[in-house]
Amino acid sequence: VDLVLGSNEKANLIQYLNEAFTKRETGETLHQFHSVKTKDIKTFQASCSKGNRTRYFLKVQDGCNYFCTYCTIPYARGFSRNPTISSLIKQAEEAAAEGGKEIVLTGVNIGDFGETTHERFIDLVKALDKVEGIKRFRISSLEPDLIDDELIAFCAESRAFMPHFHIPLQSGSDTVLKLMHRRYDTALFAHKIKLIKELMPDAFIGVDVMVGSRGEKPEYFEECYNFLEQLPITQLHVFPYSERPGTTALSIPYVVNEKDKKLRSKRLLELSDKKTQLFYQKFIGSEREVLFEKAPRGKAMHGFTDNYIRVELPASLAKEEYDNELIRVKLGDFNHDKSALKVELI
Repeated sequence: VDLVLGSNEKANLIQYLNEAFTKRETGETLHQFHSVKTKDIKTFQASCSKGNRTRYFLKVQDGCNYFCTYCTIPYARGFSRNPTISSLIKQAEEAAAEGGKEIVLTGVNIGDFGETTHERFIDLVKALDKVEGIKRFRISSLEPDLIDDELIAFCAESRAFMPHFHIPLQSGSDTVLKLMHRRYDTALFAHKIKLIKELMPDAFIGVDVMVGSRGEKPEYFEECYNFLEQLPITQLHVFPYSERPGTTALSIPYVVNEKDKKLRSKRLLELSDKKTQLFYQKFIGSEREVLFEKAPRGKAMHGFTDNYIRVELPASLAKEEYDNELIRVKLGDFNHDKSALKVELI
């Protein structure tokens, strides 16, 4: 191994490679090892790009100050840090000038925005809402304890922030949440979901859930399942727990075997499919605006409504000029694999 880089150095990968090749050509010893120390990871690497996608992804924050027992992110990515609101507004304006219409706000723990600059996430959201040219903003993921009621109320009335939330729960058992060192309980989580649905009845709500974590006894999983079953959420992102060396979760004695992890994952994925399909069914026959995404020639086009319903436009009706365009459609029945609703143009 000639070169080992940590997360803090990856943005300067080309520079390190050039230095490495130069040393090799001059016959110098090449070995370079950059140890990853949380306290040393302080820089913020800006990023706003879309690659070959339609939507832009704007990085607003990096790192995390939460030391959940199962997680190594603070050690690998450093503590929470962010750029200024003004610099992010400039990047959003540049995306708009390039023709971008939708931006997704990304980061490791974006609700913690402001640790570096002493600003607030709600202030960032309010400022971005005023950026001309950007028709849609989405918030990628927000910790339950960092979703202010004020933020929910603002999104309900905002010009461009969509009725779409993604909230990591991890477990619907208060006992397991304590073992994980999460900073909320099921009561707070349920309150946030209830408020979102009261102010935005059409909102899509995705939820992260971890199954088979250390300490998740069968009765705790049943608590989690029952809690999720009664919540008006739309989709579950289910992750089986896996061991991470150095985490304090390894000191929790109860271990879930792989067979039970798979069975629990299967049950939650089936629950997720049921909830997603029920959510989609409510909107069949209604009209929504869709941002279409480029499709291979001869293939159906796909896109998303404001509340994140995936739609499908038959190849016979698809046109290249629809790419990155907001078009009003009528939502029809499910497509062949129930991954989207078929639509017709209005």
